[in-house]
Amino acid sequence: MSVFASTESVHVRAPGKINLYLGVGGRHDDGYHALATVFQAVSLYEDVIARPADDFSITVSGVDDVDSVPLDDRNLAMRAAKLLATATEYDGGVALEIRKSVPVAGGMGGGSADAAAALVACDALWGTGLSPARMHELAARLGADVPFALHGGTAVGTGRGDQLNPALARGRFDWVLVTSEQGLSTPVVYGRLDALREEEGMLADDPPLSLDVPIPVLQALRAGDPALLAESLLNDLQAAAVFERPDLDATIQDGIRAGALHGIVSGSGPTVALLCADPESAQDVQTVLQRSGRDALHVHGPVPGARIIH
Repeated sequence: MSVFASTESVHVRAPGKINLYLGVGGRHDDGYHALATVFQAVSLYEDVIARPADDFSITVSGVDDVDSVPLDDRNLAMRAAKLLATATEYDGGVALEIRKSVPVAGGMGGGSADAAAALVACDALWGTGLSPARMHELAARLGADVPFALHGGTAVGTGRGDQLNPALARGRFDWVLVTSEQGLSTPVVYGRLDALREEEGMLADDPPLSLDVPIPVLQALRAGDPALLAESLLNDLQAAAVFERPDLDATIQDGIRAGALHGIVSGSGPTVALLCADPESAQDVQTVLQRSGRDALHVHGPVPGARIIH
């Protein structure tokens, strides 16, 4: 159908994420790596506003470099809207307005959050009424991080990261995120990891082709214990990201000296995630890092996934 829903616009907010654990296995024949990760949605959001239109278009605000976010089919939100239209045989379009707060190419899934928000917004705007299961299916076709942005919270991702299972996380975890104006390419970081492992003489089946999240990580989340979780933070991509950006390791060390329990590169970087004991400690760490000239943000998690804002 092509009749617009009665509302003139739909506003959806979706969270960015951090990977508080990321194990990277061997590379499969299709070029993808086996992953075992724990995502946590944090209080740094993307806002997507969908308005009726005859065609598909995107405008973006909240970025310093307007060329850093494509406005065509390279944009995941655009692809999400068109995928939903095809799947539901909707023959109209949509004008998407994206207000970005999650760093571009920062390893925090901002583009995936945009895609999840676009799915929810267009479904509501067009009145297509997809079931949660069908929405998840479409999200998974767009990329490994999109289903998580749809659901939020804390979740274990396996396979390519797109096979999600909710993880029980009690209480609140406070993080200081140190962002960077210069992004890191995810394919470049994975390529560097493969090269580093080859240099170290690892065999084709070492690292393994399938992985699980270690039990201590899940126990720390269930306990709601930041100190316990700090002992289990790990990112197999960190060495590769630091190889490309040595300053990231200095940021982690400075954060720990400022009072953080521990820190890691989130995902493929370059965002650094510093876990703190409580909100007050996080505010102190944020202040110290800001005084050193870094862009530091205090966020908390877990938070819900893509939601309509009334």
